[in-house]
Amino acid sequence: MDSSQINVVDTISQSISTIFSNLFSSIDSNIYYMLDDLIFIDTDIITSSPFSTLIGETSGFNMITLCNALIGGFVLYYGLSYLLSHLTFANTSKPSQFIFKLLLCVFFVNSSFFIAKEIIFIFSSISLSIRSIGEHAFNTQISFSNLISNFNSIIYADNNNFNIFSLDGLFKCFISFGFFNLILTYSLRYVMLQVFLLLSPFAFLSLSLENTSWIFKSWVKVIFSLLFIQIFISTILLVCFSFQDFSSNIAFSKFIYIGSIFALIKANLFVRDFVGGLSTDINVGISALKSYFSGGA
Repeated sequence: MDSSQINVVDTISQSISTIFSNLFSSIDSNIYYMLDDLIFIDTDIITSSPFSTLIGETSGFNMITLCNALIGGFVLYYGLSYLLSHLTFANTSKPSQFIFKLLLCVFFVNSSFFIAKEIIFIFSSISLSIRSIGEHAFNTQISFSNLISNFNSIIYADNNNFNIFSLDGLFKCFISFGFFNLILTYSLRYVMLQVFLLLSPFAFLSLSLENTSWIFKSWVKVIFSLLFIQIFISTILLVCFSFQDFSSNIAFSKFIYIGSIFALIKANLFVRDFVGGLSTDINVGISALKSYFSGGA
């Protein structure tokens, strides 16, 4: 291969590396800070003005008033079921039991978003406490932006020239596209959590009838799994930052960070296998949602 061909290859290689370097720099500066807001959810998800309008924080037609309107339908359904039970000899709860249960459900329906907000506050406080432990132990903020800064300091430790056709380049590709996967996955989780929070009045109302009580059980499992993810991720981040003492061994640190990113990517699947509920992995989230509710019914 003559010198002109070598120069062409070097030029192409440098051009490709420059393109990917600019892409990764753009991802670093514009995406990673969003992950902390997407994953570590607090009560702002309910108190934000657009969402509070839907849930009943303001006057007008909203989800709570809709559920209150459906109470009459539940009473009518129970009345018909109770009358038919005398002909079919089916087991039906006594009217006094139904009325008592319905009154409790009405109370919980109208307090559903307050209850949901307190549940979110509990999970948010636990995840914040875990990260606070790391901040005091390692004297740094436990966040995704700091995690990627630590990784970049290892990747670019030798020189400032990024080469996509190197081991460091492969590491950087995996990290960048892995974090982009996290953005999509936890954006889906954020939206699905809002959907199930919006359905919380229906979930409490479903407890008034035996035939619909499974809806509440499924709702609780999904909400718990979606919120428990941030506790699990806080723990993973805590472990990630504990490896900063190994920064003198560059190769070891790189592989540890790769394993940490992979654990973060698969965190929602681990939580689903551990506690059940809904997976928000972008590859299986929609099919899991279908199979989950078809199985619950």
